[in-house]
Amino acid sequence: MRYGVLGPLAVWDAEGRPVKVPEAKVRALLADLLIHGGGPVPADRLIEDLWAGSPPGGSVNTLQTKISQLRRVLGRDQVVREPAGYRLRLAGDAVDALRFQKLAERARAHDEPAVKGDLFADALALWRGPAYADVAESLFARSEITRLEELRLSVLEDQAEVRLTLGDYTMLATELGELVAQHPLRERLRMVHMRALYQAGRQSEALQSFQELRRQLADELGVSPGPLVSALHEAILRQEPHLAPPTGRLPCRTNLPTPLTPLIGRQEAVDQVRARLNSDSSTRLVTLTGLGGVGKTRLAIAAARDMAERFADGVWLVELAGLSAASTPDDIAERVITTLGLCDTAATEPTMDDLVNWLGQAVAEKRLLLLLDNCEHVVEAVAALAGTVLATVPGGHLLVTSQEALDIPGEVVFPVPPLALPEDTDLIAQSSAVELFVERAAAAVPGFTLNTGNAAAVSAICRRLDGIPLALELVASRLRTLSPEQLAACLDHRFTLPDVRARGLPARQQTLRSMLDWSWELLTTDEQTVLRRLAVHADGCTLSSAETVCAGPDLPPERVPDLLARLVDRSLVVREAERFRLLESVAAYSAERLAETGEESAVRLAFVRCYTELTEHANDRLRGPDQRRWLEQLDAETVNLRRALGLADAEHALRLVNALTWYWFLRGRLTEARRSIQAALNTNGQATPAARLEAQAWLAGIELRTTGTLHEDPTVGLDNPVLRARLQWFIGSGQGLEGRRLVEKSLTGARAAHDRWGEAAALVEHASYTSDRRDAELGAALFQELGDRWGQLRATRALALVAELDGDHPRAERLHREGLLAAEELGLWTEVVEALTWLGQTALSSGHPERATELYERALSISAERAYTRGEIRAEIGLGRAARLRDDQETAKHHLNRALAKSRSSTQTAEAQAELNLIPQLHQSPRSA
Repeated sequence: MRYGVLGPLAVWDAEGRPVKVPEAKVRALLADLLIHGGGPVPADRLIEDLWAGSPPGGSVNTLQTKISQLRRVLGRDQVVREPAGYRLRLAGDAVDALRFQKLAERARAHDEPAVKGDLFADALALWRGPAYADVAESLFARSEITRLEELRLSVLEDQAEVRLTLGDYTMLATELGELVAQHPLRERLRMVHMRALYQAGRQSEALQSFQELRRQLADELGVSPGPLVSALHEAILRQEPHLAPPTGRLPCRTNLPTPLTPLIGRQEAVDQVRARLNSDSSTRLVTLTGLGGVGKTRLAIAAARDMAERFADGVWLVELAGLSAASTPDDIAERVITTLGLCDTAATEPTMDDLVNWLGQAVAEKRLLLLLDNCEHVVEAVAALAGTVLATVPGGHLLVTSQEALDIPGEVVFPVPPLALPEDTDLIAQSSAVELFVERAAAAVPGFTLNTGNAAAVSAICRRLDGIPLALELVASRLRTLSPEQLAACLDHRFTLPDVRARGLPARQQTLRSMLDWSWELLTTDEQTVLRRLAVHADGCTLSSAETVCAGPDLPPERVPDLLARLVDRSLVVREAERFRLLESVAAYSAERLAETGEESAVRLAFVRCYTELTEHANDRLRGPDQRRWLEQLDAETVNLRRALGLADAEHALRLVNALTWYWFLRGRLTEARRSIQAALNTNGQATPAARLEAQAWLAGIELRTTGTLHEDPTVGLDNPVLRARLQWFIGSGQGLEGRRLVEKSLTGARAAHDRWGEAAALVEHASYTSDRRDAELGAALFQELGDRWGQLRATRALALVAELDGDHPRAERLHREGLLAAEELGLWTEVVEALTWLGQTALSSGHPERATELYERALSISAERAYTRGEIRAEIGLGRAARLRDDQETAKHHLNRALAKSRSSTQTAEAQAELNLIPQLHQSPRSA
């Protein structure tokens, strides 16, 4: 039995199935026994704990009844009676609290920060809620709950310090804010938060945090801050160099996953790949080729991770397995744009139809490495994109994994071989194939080691499997039921069968196919069903999605978690945090099996329905207090959502885009929205007129944000009054006089439909037209009540505009800072830039050019990272103006000429030129002349 106390009390049997413990007193009894860690608890102690000093008549008999009930659930031998009392039989780390402590100890003992961080994350992932939540009010549990909560906070602090060393200060600055608010007097936690704020460029907030600590300590305890946090405060004031953000590390500008297991036998290959892409080499494109399962992706990630210090603008993994074989170069470019975070700027660019060339222009001055993974089914499209990147981005390097080369100029092909096989019995341990097999075998069968007794069998296994890593991993799990000698004999038997090798495949590809066949045959019918149905997912899935997609008339959804766990144990499914995915070769094999069954259409339909319902569920929650969580969940499902759109019929495609457009808008992916809505509208098949009208209205609002003029109301014909009012607001936003009239219609309609969100949005937008303080304040109050952080950000912007018009600059600055925090929290980087430039402008108006320079430099950095051209221009103009006010004319000229060179509109050009004209004796650039 396994027990969970880090949250509501939970019990699982040896197969991982939940075991229900009925009745509150029986659960309290179990909790009491667990708190004593398997030690004996006297009967009178249990009676006192369970009935809190008011035991029932015949309490001994009543306790024995509860003990019997617990034994019926857990098994008679699990609750033992001894002279000293009752005790729970616990094996090893059967309790999640003990596993939590062991993982934390392992993390603290490790030297590598990335590994420490992962172990701390694994430990914290065991928490499902407050410890012993079922008995939180019971006196007997309070000390243990307090102890575990203190341990949790300590691990959170440990993890935060590790993340700081890795450079993850921007996210920490936001994430720790709520935790500090819950535990305002924890000085160590406060110090980590202060450092994160400072390194994220938010020095004033770091100093303000210290003042809050000082005030609260004085008010509540009558003491002053300790020497460590006081010293940190002084160091921040002096801006001491040791507090500067880590250099050379790029964890905030990369998405490379942390390997779950060490890479074995590939160091020489890693070094060779790095040598081909090093700074002394003219090579900028390396393609790793090889059969599926040979380890191309693992090798590429390891090589890319080691090169992170070379690329100031990041090292990025772009997963292409989920794209269809009919994908165009623009589809590949869109995936790269989304991965790099450049999607936030798509809304501001009117010429985003040629995404390949736009991408080349956007990253033309960047130094970055793109790892394009699993390209074999889209080779021609990837080749076209790669050619553009190599031609237009001098600092751009590409690392590609594919079963075939791109065959374009400048490409260096690196065939990835299988692992080295044992050449001599005496040197078997030096074989990388043997090393991998033994490592995976030890994970499957704790205590397994290579010795003289099994060396010959292990050598035979590795030879039979040609040293193919995936084949070795698949077969290692069989040692749970077979000895190495039996396993080797099984392989001998299989490989002598005349039909084991598929015709037309290379020998090593046949070997892998044989191993997949064997693994498949050893599965139960239900395990096979889950595995083949999982293949419809393009980028892994959550447990909930697996239950929905894999279930059917032949398989109830409640059975899927257990079957999924068995597939993980057999190395056929990989679990990464809360997601499950198939390795490339297993996914391809499972897709073949799915097609053979004739149920492919039904499973695809289940997949489309699952993600349609997910997006519709999420869409309802993107306008409330759970906005950030659902934004992140949809971010994680981006690839699956694209697959669903590609598979959907007209009705489901329209439902999908109608539910996703608000998400795309919040993330700034207007080009993706436009392309997807147009594709859905052109999908063949029947769809309801209402869904088609809604999509057309969303598309009108998207297109008006880049090109076009509003002439009529595209919402005519929509029957849903809430939806119609919201779309009228969306379409009318920022569209001049006609837009204002549509927003006013939206406000009337939202109030008539009692839609408070729609009313809030229309009020805030109306205030931006009229500068009406009352409208802005009422809209802000409604968004505050609804808990919509994006809405609060927009309302704050409107209120700040009113404050500026009223001449209340301190209030305007405070509001812009509030907006900046909200934008950072949601990851809305264009909004972050807008807030920073407004703050820079306010600082200049207040006579603080030095402070304005800091703000504009931060805005310029973020804009450059995100290819947000309008933000770059505004920041350059602001920096030029600040330099002029500091009498630094050369710096002012430099920034203003850069703004002119980047300007794409007459308004931007005029603003930059006007600022240049204020500098005496200016030698104008050709552009400005």
